[in-house]
Amino acid sequence: MRNASYILIFLVLVSCNSNTIFEKPKDLIPKDTMSLLLQEMMIATSAKFIKNKNSEKNINYMPLVYNKFKIDSTRFDKSNYYYMSKIDLYQKILEDAVENIEARNTVYKDLKTKLDSIRKDSLDRIRDKQKRLDSLKLVGKLDTLATGKVLDEIITRE
Repeated sequence: MRNASYILIFLVLVSCNSNTIFEKPKDLIPKDTMSLLLQEMMIATSAKFIKNKNSEKNINYMPLVYNKFKIDSTRFDKSNYYYMSKIDLYQKILEDAVENIEARNTVYKDLKTKLDSIRKDSLDRIRDKQKRLDSLKLVGKLDTLATGKVLDEIITRE
């Protein structure tokens, strides 16, 4: 009797393993679209705790992502469960998403560096111009003072 219960438990455990492949949904999101969707979801999730232009935090951007791709959360859940049941395929989709996010990050870092250098150059030019103007004003004041001293000397000599 004991052996029969062990065999029954073993069969239940073997039949309930993680190799279950779900049925392909009728409205399955294509692989490339799923990769783009996961990218946008990663960005939306990471942006949740960053202040937006209105200084607001803790905003859920997921509805915006769903609207962008014209899907709803149930369609995403069905497609996600299906792809998760095919782990090799899901891993490829996730790797593509991460690679594209890293590529975007590199592009934006390069752009930020260029913009910062342009901004720094323009600020340096403005500072140099301001220094020249200030020095010209100082020279003008010195000229005025010198002219005044010269006039005083002329008046005192006479």
